[in-house]
Amino acid sequence: MVALELAAVSKRDGSRTALAEVSLAVPAGSSLGLLGPNGAGKTTALRLLLGFTGPSGGGILLHGHDPMDPAAREGVGYLPERLVLPGRMSVRRFLRLHGSLAGLTGAAREREIDDVMELTGVADRARDRLSGLSKGLLQRVGFAQAFLGKPRLLLLDEPTSGLDPIGIRDARDWIAGARERGCTVLVSSHLLSEVERTCDHVAVLHEGRVVASGPL
Repeated sequence: MVALELAAVSKRDGSRTALAEVSLAVPAGSSLGLLGPNGAGKTTALRLLLGFTGPSGGGILLHGHDPMDPAAREGVGYLPERLVLPGRMSVRRFLRLHGSLAGLTGAAREREIDDVMELTGVADRARDRLSGLSKGLLQRVGFAQAFLGKPRLLLLDEPTSGLDPIGIRDARDWIAGARERGCTVLVSSHLLSEVERTCDHVAVLHEGRVVASGPL
């Protein structure tokens, strides 16, 4: 079963071509590293998969649905590259909001929030405002919200950004744990070492085109 698929997908922004006939298929339960330098089209590909924007050509399927269909995003956890969080909210309040969006309610939501805060090492900052947290702690909170609802697909854009060496090691463990429970993972990065440690398949983008792909 294929978790996500891009078939000859192109994306043009005025005169600029961000993606040019990109084709990728990610089997359920696998982990794909999407590699390439800054500006290669990695984030554009993720935005298309999430239905934030539509392709100029080609077709996309996310869990068998068009990404523009909200049903396609059920069971998807997303960590964006540029993580902008509402500074006035506390960590717990922010996670309650995302828990609700993931369909969690009541005591079950609070238990899962406790679990993801403990996992990502922010349990002792639950009452702190997001505006007072360091970049590394905010990245941990970003991971926590992505894990809410036990997603079957994780889309992680530069997931180790802002993390110290301990945080990077922890992030590898979190991704490995998600895979052990059967989650499909797509990691977008320009760091070869991170993809080597977390992925079993790789695709390399350059100037909007796939120049190499296959098993790691």
